[in-house]
Amino acid sequence: MKRHLLNGSINMKIHRSGWMPLAAMALVCATLSACVVAPYYPPQEQVVMTAPPPPQAEYVGPPPAAGYVWITGFWAWEMGRHVWVGGHWSAPRPGYRWVPHTWQREGRGWRLHDGYWGRR
Repeated sequence: MKRHLLNGSINMKIHRSGWMPLAAMALVCATLSACVVAPYYPPQEQVVMTAPPPPQAEYVGPPPAAGYVWITGFWAWEMGRHVWVGGHWSAPRPGYRWVPHTWQREGRGWRLHDGYWGRR
């Protein structure tokens, strides 16, 4: 861009108009990048050949509030091995009951069925 223009105000307008669209585009891109939503992949139930260990003993302290439900811990299958997931208290859901995680024999292996809130 030439710096030697007859009118200094024209030079300022050119410089300002040159960066404004770029700044606006950068602002739009930054705003839209915060709106990216990761896809949801439901947990994959798989059959594993190793039986889960016996449940671990857990300390169940007092509930944080009346009516809370204890969600028992369970053995999950992660990266080729059983991993203990500790229990926790959960707020009650009116009209529902907690159905715990269970491992069931399937053929020569074992399948974990996730716990869920089932209607009463």
